[in-house]
Amino acid sequence: MPAKSAKVESEGFTAEERAAMKQRAAELRAEGKKGAKKADGLQAVLDAFEKMAPHDRALAERVHATITATAPDLAPKTWYGMPAYANEDGKVVVFFQDSGKFNYKYSTLGFQDVANLDDGDMWPVSFALMKWTPAVEKRVAALVKTAIS
Repeated sequence: MPAKSAKVESEGFTAEERAAMKQRAAELRAEGKKGAKKADGLQAVLDAFEKMAPHDRALAERVHATITATAPDLAPKTWYGMPAYANEDGKVVVFFQDSGKFNYKYSTLGFQDVANLDDGDMWPVSFALMKWTPAVEKRVAALVKTAIS
């Protein structure tokens, strides 16, 4: 009796995840080029905003304004195609992921391990953003200030 051939579907990366990895590879190539400047990173972030849906773009622009006002020493750049802000060593401290990036319900403000948010044995490093309010702005500014302290 012939063996049945089973069609196995890959549980690998989604198309969105593969696109993000390609974006990151392009970012690394651009960073490796001599003469890459801070202005190039800012332009990449502004270009990333333009690709977002209007609601996400509005959130991203407010996050950007708050981070740059609170932590002017953090350098804007893209990271996996997302707006991010890096320390003087080039390590991402904080990033913004729009809801459309991976088809999520909400946008996300996330912090990497170089952020000084450590608090005991467990602490949050990612925050859902649904709407920008004065309270949200105050909380984001406080988190960023703590992250760079």
